[in-house]
Amino acid sequence: MRLRYNYRLHPTPGQRQALARAFGCARVVFNDGLRARIDAHDAGLSYIGDGELSKRVITEAKKNPERSWLGEVSAVVLQQALADLNIAYRNFFNSITGRRKGPKVAPPRFRSRKDNRQAIRFTRNARFAITAGRKLRLPKIGDVAVRWSRDLPAEPSSVTVVKDAAGRYFASFVIDVAEQPLPPVEPETGIDLGLGHFAVLSNGRKIDAPRFLRRAEKKLRTLQRALSRKQKGSSNRAKARSAVARRHAKVADARREFHHQESTKIIRENQTVIVEDLAVKGLARTRLAKSVHDAGWSAFVGMLEYKAALYGRVFHRINRWFPSSKLCSACGTVTGTMPLSVREWTCPCGAVHDRDVNAARNILAAGRADRLNACRGPVRPPLAVAQPDEAGSHRGAA
Repeated sequence: MRLRYNYRLHPTPGQRQALARAFGCARVVFNDGLRARIDAHDAGLSYIGDGELSKRVITEAKKNPERSWLGEVSAVVLQQALADLNIAYRNFFNSITGRRKGPKVAPPRFRSRKDNRQAIRFTRNARFAITAGRKLRLPKIGDVAVRWSRDLPAEPSSVTVVKDAAGRYFASFVIDVAEQPLPPVEPETGIDLGLGHFAVLSNGRKIDAPRFLRRAEKKLRTLQRALSRKQKGSSNRAKARSAVARRHAKVADARREFHHQESTKIIRENQTVIVEDLAVKGLARTRLAKSVHDAGWSAFVGMLEYKAALYGRVFHRINRWFPSSKLCSACGTVTGTMPLSVREWTCPCGAVHDRDVNAARNILAAGRADRLNACRGPVRPPLAVAQPDEAGSHRGAA
């Protein structure tokens, strides 16, 4: 499977200027390609192919005095910017024709120098390399210092250099990694994700919600207030904006580290992991939006899924409409409406349930049933009363 390995970069001031130049050139090529296709569409002309577009906005543009500075950066960076544009168009067309499942994809938009994230990509054709001194050698940029938190498991196929809103630089390597199966274990678990507790497992274990954003709100409020007082376009405003971005980055890093630790622990301890297919986008439009975003359920479930595939575990999602909270895990009775304020309830059969633990147990049982039905294959519907035909054989009614 293909994974990304991210490392912090520490470029020198000169390398920062070279990276800024590369970010700008890639952005200009992307925008020039997008503008050319929009103009062709508005004029009623045919769609400009990838090869023709590359010739226009890169090869011929370099000969133009207004775009001659495109030759100062690696040609691979410019080609990859156009590749991103082509992928964006392909996703858009597949979305409107129905070939791409999921939410509709918007058409490509122009990139801005004010975007929170700037990125360029180098493939093997660019001949990037890791030097003997453990630095990342990038064409027309130089040898950039890397903070190696761990060794790369294999030769990377590409590297993306990213500058985030906080002004930090990262190298994101794409690596083809073989599966690393862990020794089989007996336990299976269902996971109920929530806000009171971040996650509750079917064995009764409860993972407290760290609420990283809530804990940082006081400091963020102070920084945002200071930012609002700064004059637009001033250096002090840029410094204040950077301070807010650094604080948000700190919150995001802490949340990501928490997700990695808990997901790895769950995958190592359980052979099968079953979760609900939550409608996070819908929940993010309610009054619980801030808490839902603070929890980061989608990122956590995504980690569970790819780590299960990497380590030879089983990952399964059940339908989001399954009444996990209202279903008695002892007798199977479904109760009526149950507000979120109800944390414990008693079934008519006499069983007393913790709402979250009961939901996790029901998720586990539903996941087991889904997997069992999948192993059995599609079940044929029962035939109606068979009647003999003229040949004397029996045929089921359609």
